[in-house]
Amino acid sequence: MTVLEATTRRLDLLFEEFDNIYVSFSGGKDSGVLLNLCLDHIRSRSLKRRIGVFHIDYEVQYGMTTDYVDRTLAANGDTIDVYRICVPFKVPTCTSMYQSYWRPWEEEKRELWARPMPEGVLTRERFPFYRDDMWDYEFQERFSQWLHEQVGARRTACLVGIRTQESFNRWLAIHSSRNYRNYRGLDWTSEVGDNVYNAYPIFDWKTTDIWTANGTFHWDYNRLYDLYYRAGVPLDKQRVASPFLSTAQENLRLYRVIEPDTWGRMIGRVNGVNFAGIYGGTTAMGWSSIRLPQGHTWRSYMYFLLGTLPEETRQGYIDKLETSIRFWRERGGVLSCETIEKLRAAGVKFEVMPDTNYKTDKRPVRMEYLDDVDIAEFREIPTYKRMCVCILKNDHLCKYMGFSQTKHEMARRKNIMEKYRNIL
Repeated sequence: MTVLEATTRRLDLLFEEFDNIYVSFSGGKDSGVLLNLCLDHIRSRSLKRRIGVFHIDYEVQYGMTTDYVDRTLAANGDTIDVYRICVPFKVPTCTSMYQSYWRPWEEEKRELWARPMPEGVLTRERFPFYRDDMWDYEFQERFSQWLHEQVGARRTACLVGIRTQESFNRWLAIHSSRNYRNYRGLDWTSEVGDNVYNAYPIFDWKTTDIWTANGTFHWDYNRLYDLYYRAGVPLDKQRVASPFLSTAQENLRLYRVIEPDTWGRMIGRVNGVNFAGIYGGTTAMGWSSIRLPQGHTWRSYMYFLLGTLPEETRQGYIDKLETSIRFWRERGGVLSCETIEKLRAAGVKFEVMPDTNYKTDKRPVRMEYLDDVDIAEFREIPTYKRMCVCILKNDHLCKYMGFSQTKHEMARRKNIMEKYRNIL
């Protein structure tokens, strides 16, 4: 069975089981292919139904992305209900040590907006659940329940175009044992609320499958990818996500060449953009092979870097470090047998525990923080060098160390949603 055939079966099931379906559409290659698959599915089967298209407009993005979104929404009005969001929630940024987030479409900074707000969008006034301290990912979670109740659905599915090939975090989103309950035992779905599920129909597609589908079916796509290709950007680095995230730092400088007008407005919009554009992807921001300054250990260098930060930022990193130290000392992380043998060969002291609550073939290991260790699995081992990399990257969430928003937010999200349901 091809991935296309497998996805067709998944869509058959979704359209049979869910009376309310919407696609999370970013304007990127994956969500674009997923949306086209759904549109073709409806039309080829003459289904008498519509689907929603949920698009968060982050204000600062390539004009080609905006053009592609506009074309797609306009061309499919017969089949889609559009939810184009322009809301000033908090969005993470890794361009500055002083600023951990920014707000698109912030009314107080209207004169600095990168472009005018599109017509017909949904703003903060439409959403009773919106709060000023809300992050973008939290808004997405609350939106699904809000829409479910707005349309009076029996069962709602939000279709998300993530693929496990893209990153380990995306693999975890689907296969992690800590995931929410799924629908009817399908591991490519996860429950996010009462009768509300996320579904990942193209989770097993490769990047080559995406472009093969676009070429085979002559689907429209974001022409920004053509420029990325001509600029020599590798396929796995071609992203259209928020330009201020750590994963986008290496390509941030391309804005200066591709859209200099947008670049000029970005510099005045978010702190540190020019610096990140110049030094993103270099050792100055923790990329490539960073070197230890003479006279320092990685631990002393970490404290030196922490001493250069504002108090709030510094305390955030310290809290993450203390959490990580406790985790490795008391609970332990899981490592492969090969990695464990490498640590033994390097003379590292650790304790291999008999079992773990994680569903994995790896072994649970408890150990103290190291200064550094010279093995290929460097990112898996608790070291002060790893924390230095996070600081240099302005990685406020410490994703490089394995932290993520979802780990902390899982319980919080359920509590918030339960409170919201009780209020209603």
